Amino acid sequence: QAVESGGGVVQPGGSLTLSCTSSRRSLDVYAIGWFRQAPGKEREGVLCSSSVDMKTYYTDSAKGRFTFSRDNAKNTVYLHMNNLQPGDTAVYYCAIEAEDWAVPEACLSPDYGYDYWGQGTQVTVSS
Repeated sequence: QAVESGGGVVQPGGSLTLSCTSSRRSLDVYAIGWFRQAPGKEREGVLCSSSVDMKTYYTDSAKGRFTFSRDNAKNTVYLHMNNLQPGDTAVYYCAIEAEDWAVPEACLSPDYGYDYWGQGTQVTVSS
């Protein structure tokens, strides 16, 4: 129901953009969450964004470095990552939830209750 792409290997300080799309869902009416999971760690939130009020929430680790965008014509959402560091190495997931009203900041939690999750894409930051 959601498919991520764009992962890869990048040097510290580099940038990468991840994409998430769906062949079955129109993402313009879905809240989007981006999450990541590093080896041996729990899945954690990166950012989440509402399709109702277009508000985006960021975790502290993402503020100032990561941004979110939508391209409704392509039915694709993006996670733009700048100044990547080795600590950003993880599998990145997008999650989607059909919205009747704007999601709260609690959408940053992996336990929020998203309808669908992607399979993840690996991001490795290494010199």
